[in-house]
Amino acid sequence: MRIVLIEPGVRYGCSMPAEKSSRAAGRRTGGRVRSADARDAVMRATVELLEEAGYGGVTVEGVAARSEVAKSTVYRWWPSKAALVVDAYLQATADRMPDPDSGDLAADLTDFVTALYQVIHHPVRVKALTGLMAEAQLDPGFAESFRVFTAQRQAALAQIFLRAVDRGRLPRDLDLDYATDLVFGPFWYRLLLGHRPLDPAQARDHVATLLRGLLQPAGDPARQD
Repeated sequence: MRIVLIEPGVRYGCSMPAEKSSRAAGRRTGGRVRSADARDAVMRATVELLEEAGYGGVTVEGVAARSEVAKSTVYRWWPSKAALVVDAYLQATADRMPDPDSGDLAADLTDFVTALYQVIHHPVRVKALTGLMAEAQLDPGFAESFRVFTAQRQAALAQIFLRAVDRGRLPRDLDLDYATDLVFGPFWYRLLLGHRPLDPAQARDHVATLLRGLLQPAGDPARQD
């Protein structure tokens, strides 16, 4: 049955009783809540499928079925599977990247790298990340979306370096892109090839090696410990 809500004073010159008006407002508010809940359900379902089956195992149909949200609604909110997956994984992993600001550059970097390396303790996350990286090499369209994901993590790390520059702990001509690559490069290399473990206990030593390189003036011979 189709229900038509009549706006007060429009066409019919009558007003809606206060009780009915209140119920209608409640329905509208409830609709907004239900819409937010539905989006959350879609996000959760996407991440679950991604971590269970990898990127290739995620389908909009599967997400719709698991979240109990219509496929047409999913497509109304996200234009493609790639956009949905990246958006969902960004939200799910946002709290996994810390933003330490103790004033101690070595300590802050160690906290960040330790959190980064923690992924090794979560095989489903390893599967998800390696699957996303593999898909980015095969699908140029997805690669563009995936760069949004990696850029967020690079930006979080860049803030640590920028604060250190402002405090005089790092040179003002620091190549910020290169500095962040020196952190994420070993992470992705070891994650994808698996030839050496990503051990959070090694974070402090890796950061010490990184800082020796960044703090050494250009052209100076390598310092000996």
